[in-house]
Amino acid sequence: MEYSQAERGRTFILRLEHGEILHEEIEKFAKTKNVKAGILIVVGGANKGSELVVGPENRDEYPVSPMKYILDDVHEAGGTGTLFPDEDGNPVVHIHISAGRNESTKTGCIREGVKVWEVMEVVLIELVYSKGKRIFDEKTGLKLLKPEGE
Repeated sequence: MEYSQAERGRTFILRLEHGEILHEEIEKFAKTKNVKAGILIVVGGANKGSELVVGPENRDEYPVSPMKYILDDVHEAGGTGTLFPDEDGNPVVHIHISAGRNESTKTGCIREGVKVWEVMEVVLIELVYSKGKRIFDEKTGLKLLKPEGE
């Protein structure tokens, strides 16, 4: 296990609009407000055509080859995640949501593009004095969180 310590900073309430891409809007906002790290809570509608990463195709194969699931209609969605800078200082989110419609629910990572249907609400709690960074990991092919940075 690796760990570091941070403190709570500002809290932002965001309302994303129809058609916006969830991770893109949060990352743009964080950059504009100079939020380096944070905790995210997300609730709202995910539009038809949104893509979720629902696992690796083969758990023993590296780099990871992600399985994708495309939502076939509007879904109710809720999730949580984190925001940390990459090696270049750009804010990068890691959010997992559960998206449900009728009796079916899919859970996955939003990094491939979740489109907002009508409205999505986001609470962003800033973490200050954080040393965490997302560092590219050659084995997995993913940007993994290093709590102490490099």
